Amino acid sequence: MYYFTEDCIIGIPQIDAEHQKLFEMINYVTELKTNTDEEVLLAKNLLNSLRKYAETHFANEEAYMEKIKDPELPHQKKQHEAFAAKVNSYDLDALTVGNAKQVIEELAAYLVRWLYNHILSSDMMIGKLPPVGQIQKEQDDLFTFKEEYRTGIELVDEEHKVLFSIIEEAWKLVKEEYLFDKFDEIMKIIDKLRDYTKIHFSDEEKYMEQIHYPQLEAQKQAHDMFIERIVEIDPQTLEELDDNQQEYLTELIDFLIGWLTNHILKMDKKIGEFVK
Repeated sequence: MYYFTEDCIIGIPQIDAEHQKLFEMINYVTELKTNTDEEVLLAKNLLNSLRKYAETHFANEEAYMEKIKDPELPHQKKQHEAFAAKVNSYDLDALTVGNAKQVIEELAAYLVRWLYNHILSSDMMIGKLPPVGQIQKEQDDLFTFKEEYRTGIELVDEEHKVLFSIIEEAWKLVKEEYLFDKFDEIMKIIDKLRDYTKIHFSDEEKYMEQIHYPQLEAQKQAHDMFIERIVEIDPQTLEELDDNQQEYLTELIDFLIGWLTNHILKMDKKIGEFVK
């Protein structure tokens, strides 16, 4: 079972409703894929539904982003095109009893990975980012661990503070006017963030296990997608950025601080409420 958790809610009703429907589709397929003799029909229905989703949902999402002049629109379009290409790569006429089950399992796995990754790393930022390169000095308090972020669990809160401080290091690097090639420093921060995030998520999950927290699996899914986003950063690609290093680093900060604050407020604080 895969959960449409609160940190998947981006606050745009139409988009949230369409995401929730896709979660329902995933769970339906996951439950049926080992309990049905009609794999060919199920695979065809799944592919047709996904193609329709790609056409309607992506169009709605992109139209909304264009309306509000969201700077993430080009990035979103690339992700949408990749999803559509994957779904359209399957030939409905080539589906047989022999390969339909494999197609269903492959699509279900792809859907889960893609959807969590896309919502938690891209869609949740719709309408929340300033234009690229225009983070203002008055926004320095974005990196302050505020009272509203406290869960009431000392270990969790202290580790969250460290994550905020690592992201602030990246922000200071953005403001460093006399450092032209920031590649090595970028990689140091990414490595530091990845390593510490793994430690933090492991500690947090162990704590949730100890208190028998009911939303542990949903938390693990969100954590896995965040780690995957960080791990997928390719040093070779970054090194080729050259003059675009500043833009890349700014976008990275937007994502990191957006994801962290969103996850704390919508999911982690509930751990503290459960304890109380």
